[in-house]
Amino acid sequence: MSDEKKAIVGRRDFLRKVGIGTVGAGATLATPLVGSAEADSENNDEKRKARYKESDHVKAYYRVNRYPA
Repeated sequence: MSDEKKAIVGRRDFLRKVGIGTVGAGATLATPLVGSAEADSENNDEKRKARYKESDHVKAYYRVNRYPA
C-alpha cells in the first residue's frame, strides 16, 4: 500500500476542477442555441394597438383583491 501512489486532491482543487469542467460544458452546449438576431416584424399600427384587455377574469381579480374600479 505504501508503494502505490495515491492522487490526493484537496477540496478546493476538486471544486476548481469541477467548476472549470462545468463552465466548459456549458459553453459548448450554449453555443449552438444562439440564433441570429432578427429585425422587428411589427409595423407602426401593430406597435400602437391596445394589448391590455380587461376581460372577466381580470375584473374578478380586481374585485377579489379590492382594487378600486
